[in-house]
Parts: sequence; C-alpha cells; structure tokens
Amino acid sequence: MTGPTTLRALEGMPEVPAALADSTLIMIDLQNTYTRGVMELENVQSALDRAAELLDRARSAGTPVVHVMHDGGAGSPYDVHDDIGQIVHRVAPRAGEPVVVKNYPNAFTATDLGERLAPGSNLVLAGFMTHMCVNSTARGAFSLGHHPTVVASTTATRALPAPDGSTVPAAALQAASLAAVADLFGIVVAEPADIPT
Repeated sequence: MTGPTTLRALEGMPEVPAALADSTLIMIDLQNTYTRGVMELENVQSALDRAAELLDRARSAGTPVVHVMHDGGAGSPYDVHDDIGQIVHRVAPRAGEPVVVKNYPNAFTATDLGERLAPGSNLVLAGFMTHMCVNSTARGAFSLGHHPTVVASTTATRALPAPDGSTVPAAALQAASLAAVADLFGIVVAEPADIPT
C-alpha cells in the first residue's frame, strides 16, 4: 500500500525550490502584533530567528526583498501607525527594500505587489500567520502564475476554536496549513538552508 501523494507530484510539478539568487523574498506580516498579547503565536521567537536567518541569506545573495504589513486600522492589533503594528526590529526593512501595506490576507489583493514582480517569478515566502496570510498569499501567487516556496520554520500560527467547540492546537493547524500549500500551490521546505543560494 502506498502513502498519500500530492497534486504537485501527480502533475509532475517541481519539488525543489529555485535558487535564492533567482527569487524574490516576500516577508509577510512579521509584525509586533504576533509577539505579545492575544495574537501571540506559538513558537513565534524561533520563527523570527529563522526569518532573520533567511533575510540575511537573501541580502547576501542579492535577492530582492519585499516586506508586507497588514493594516487593520487605528487602535487595532494591526495598527501600522503604532508600535504594535510595526515590523519586528530584527527583520525590519533596510533602505531600498519596499514595504507593501495590505488590508486582506492575500498580499496581492488591492496592493501593487503583483506590479513589483516579473511574470512567473520564483517567490520565497516567510511570515505570519501560516494558516491565514502565508497560505492566502501562496495561493494568490500560484493563481497569478508565480512559483512560491514557503519556508516552514519561518512561519507560525496559533490555536483556534473549532466549529464543534473544541480547540485546534497550533501545531495541528501549522501542519495542515503547510500540507495544504504543498499539495498544489507551492513547494514547502523546512529551513532557510533548504533554499539553494
């Protein structure tokens, strides 16, 4: 008996990511929002460490970097005009690295992100939350003809209430969200080092 397979495998799609030097790094919602309070994510500090590692590798390789921030409006946990909504310092943009501000989970919706990318671009995605904006952006990228790769260790999520009143643990949601991406929409690798330079 064989194990489960992915639609990517059935369709003969690539299983190995493009080189970092041939990609654009998209840093999604690495905001203070997720480091404290009601929205604090499980394993968020470890994910930020891996995201910082990936960002350093990308900068060293000359990879274009685009930072994405979610804006939920004044007084919200995503208030980009307050400290809570700012990008965490250790993964903050440098001069010349564009910042795209979005209002929807898919970073391509109602932003100029798509205009910043060549058709059929290789994308490396890092950030928060795995089940929401990372997943939505990977799907959006795929639907626009791009080739996303998600670096799992740079992502994180939180436990959610289930419709039956139970709780879906963060680890279960993380695993399911990454598996959903890997089924069709993109390649998923474990660590920054799994992306060739």
